[in-house]
Amino acid sequence: MKRSSNQIQRYGLVVFLVWTLFACHVKRPETVLSDTRMEDILYDYHIAKALGEALSYNENYKRLLYIESVYKKYGITEAEFDSSMVWYARNPEALSKIYDNINARLKAEKTTVEELLALREGKPQTSVPGDSIDVWFGRELYRLSGMPLNNKVTFALPADSNFYDRDTLCWNVRFLYPDKEFDSISAPIMAMSLHYKNDSVISAFRKIFAAGDYSITLQNDTMGELKEVNGFIYYPSSEKKSLLLDKISLMRYHSVDSVVVAEADTLKAAEKDTLNVKKEPENMAKDSIEPDKKELKTVPRMRPKPSPALVQPQKQDVRPRLQKR
Repeated sequence: MKRSSNQIQRYGLVVFLVWTLFACHVKRPETVLSDTRMEDILYDYHIAKALGEALSYNENYKRLLYIESVYKKYGITEAEFDSSMVWYARNPEALSKIYDNINARLKAEKTTVEELLALREGKPQTSVPGDSIDVWFGRELYRLSGMPLNNKVTFALPADSNFYDRDTLCWNVRFLYPDKEFDSISAPIMAMSLHYKNDSVISAFRKIFAAGDYSITLQNDTMGELKEVNGFIYYPSSEKKSLLLDKISLMRYHSVDSVVVAEADTLKAAEKDTLNVKKEPENMAKDSIEPDKKELKTVPRMRPKPSPALVQPQKQDVRPRLQKR
């Protein structure tokens, strides 16, 4: 009887555990989108949202169009998407697994996206290695009219593993103008800057007042890791006179020298050696003088005898003396 009662207790415990597991499991409504489908929708949803945030103020209306295109692609409505997100928000474990998969997909496709962006903007994904390399990736000839849509040339070159510390970057441009001279108002401005990952910036600019070859040189200082090299040429002329830019190059030179930094202990040691060298003559002088002083103290000083010429003779009393009676 005892054995049968123990078996009944075991079966009862198993049944209780199974019932508890099923009671804790949240049943998914039929209207909620599946994990796989929700992952695809959220992947395209966030890409569309990022594209919409990159639009200018005049094109804000396109943000809603991007999001609606995602709903249309998967044949759902905004209400269905929102109701599913409410259920996933109440079940964070399922939502976290979906976003882990989305992040893995984004990392895997990051390289492809960067290659497409570089191809669209004409930028090299990786610069050519080596010293004294022209890393310019833009056109070789530009024509600026001074009008709002054609009054500047800009570039942004991201740094890569081929950029070293203390590199020298030199941007060269030749300016051609019909009148060969610019006035102070319509003179073009040439500028270049180095941006670092720690938000530090080194920049330089100059105004061009006559046609010819001009350049801006900046050295990649030891301020941190370089993030980007960018520059621009702005032509603010309101007259209908064209400005030509050619012979454009952006040279990168690796530094061949090295920076020697002395340690603090070495400097202190050098200062001590200098002080010792300065004190040696003084010590030697003191040592040579002190023995003389000791010898002078041991020899008694004799009082000099006065010379005979200076000794005054004693006066004799020549008065007659009275004899006593």
